[in-house]
Amino acid sequence: MLRSYIRLILFALGLLVGVQVPGFMSDYSQRIEAHRLEAHQALEGYRKTAGEFFGGDMDRLVAHYRASDDPVFQSDADSLGMLMRREKMLDAQWQALQGRWYERAWHVFTKANPQILDETWQGYRYQVVLTPECMGWGLACAFLLSWIIEAIALALAVLIMPRRRPARRLV
Repeated sequence: MLRSYIRLILFALGLLVGVQVPGFMSDYSQRIEAHRLEAHQALEGYRKTAGEFFGGDMDRLVAHYRASDDPVFQSDADSLGMLMRREKMLDAQWQALQGRWYERAWHVFTKANPQILDETWQGYRYQVVLTPECMGWGLACAFLLSWIIEAIALALAVLIMPRRRPARRLV
C-alpha cells in the first residue's frame, strides 16, 4: 500500500514538473526576443551611418573606426563590434526557437544562452497551465520519472535482497 502511494506521489511530482517545461521555454523565448529587439534598436543609428557611407556594410564601419587615430573612435569600434556579436548571437538563438517543439526543447536544454537562461530562472513563476502542450509534457515527465525511480528501486532491491531459491527436497 505504501508503495502505491509513493508511486502516485512520484507520478504527481513528475506531472507538476512536466507542466512547467512549456511555460519556461516560452519565457526564455520571450526574453530572447526582447533582448534581440533591444540589440537591433541599439544598432539602428550605426546602420544608418553604415548605409550612408559604407553601402550598409557594418564591418567596414567598424574597420573605419578602428583605423582612426582618435582613441574615442577606436573604443567605439570595440563597443560596436560587441553589439554586433550580441545581435548575431540573439538572432541565432531566436531562429533556433522557431522550430518544432522538440527542437526548441533541445535548444533550451543544451544550447541556451547561460546569462539569459539564468535571467529566465530568476524571473520564472511556477504555474499550472492546462494547454495540450503542457499536459503532454506533464504526462511524459510523470511517466518518465515514475519509470526511472521504479527501475532504480527494483535494481536496488535485487542487489540488496536477492531472491533465494527454495531448497531442493531430496526424495
